[in-house]
Amino acid sequence: MIEIKEAVIEQAAEIADLIMTAMTDECCLYFCAEGYGLEDFRKMMTMLVEREDSQYSYRNTLVAMDDTRIVGISVSYNGGHLHQLRRAFIEAAKNYLGKDHVDMEDETQAGELYLDSLSVLSDYRRQGIATSLVLETKRRADLLGLPCVGLLVDTDNAMGQLFYDSIGFRQVDENRFWGGHPMKHLIL
Repeated sequence: MIEIKEAVIEQAAEIADLIMTAMTDECCLYFCAEGYGLEDFRKMMTMLVEREDSQYSYRNTLVAMDDTRIVGISVSYNGGHLHQLRRAFIEAAKNYLGKDHVDMEDETQAGELYLDSLSVLSDYRRQGIATSLVLETKRRADLLGLPCVGLLVDTDNAMGQLFYDSIGFRQVDENRFWGGHPMKHLIL
């Protein structure tokens, strides 16, 4: 039976791998300067998950557990805290990836719990785990008094769009860019 739990710091490396799956290799490499690669990005992400002041912190993460195995993750945070939380990413990208992202566009704003990363291991997909993670994320938004859960989905990700539509997300705009890709902004 799959159980949704709060993440712990010891799970940082597994969480980082699942965040990278959600981002795709292409997006991860977009954030790297020439000469840096996915292993550099993985080291950076693991460090960011271990931190408490990062948007990718384990403290912002729910894990779907099959006994002792992490099979899925949901990383979310108050959109109003984006700039404060993003400082860790900008600093780390300079140090680990040789690239400055200080001018990166905002992917969220105040008034939403931003679902930054949602990922389920391929062997566990189509079992309702992603839906359970999203619904638990929505419960978090309610507990925090935030009116909605927001996220970005790549305009080319038809399967992702269908999944979010099936849960009840609706599109509010599509003029966002993240990781070098045009995105649609959805809310639940």
